[in-house]
Amino acid sequence: MSTSDLAQAIEQNHRALDAFVRGDPEPLKALYSRRDDVTVANPFGLPVRGWSDAAQTMERAASQYRDGEAIGFERISEYATADLAYTVEVERYRTKVGGAADVGSVEIRVTTIFRREGDGWRIVHRHADPITAPRPAQSVLGQ
Repeated sequence: MSTSDLAQAIEQNHRALDAFVRGDPEPLKALYSRRDDVTVANPFGLPVRGWSDAAQTMERAASQYRDGEAIGFERISEYATADLAYTVEVERYRTKVGGAADVGSVEIRVTTIFRREGDGWRIVHRHADPITAPRPAQSVLGQ
């Protein structure tokens, strides 16, 4: 599988995320591995493992967004071997979140891990959080 196949998978992920912030999780779900080791950690809840829990988590998260659009993906780092690859990006969106009446800006830092499977590159892990700027050391303390 060539690096262009991986580049295509990353671009498909970006297009799927554009649909995601409009409330549609299906294009993103289609890119994920169906294996038991798939994991998702997003800003709306605890990390989950396994396809069933990952799919439910994506559906819940997408339900928090509407009327959105992806406005940029800033690649911080990427690396690939023959069978595994990752990207670290800052994703930027304009979307309505939760019960908000107005569109607002959303920035999240994201690590996405891809694995080559029989039918191509699949996402096996996504971790997204809203930390996109330096924070004081105390910010890691629990409430």
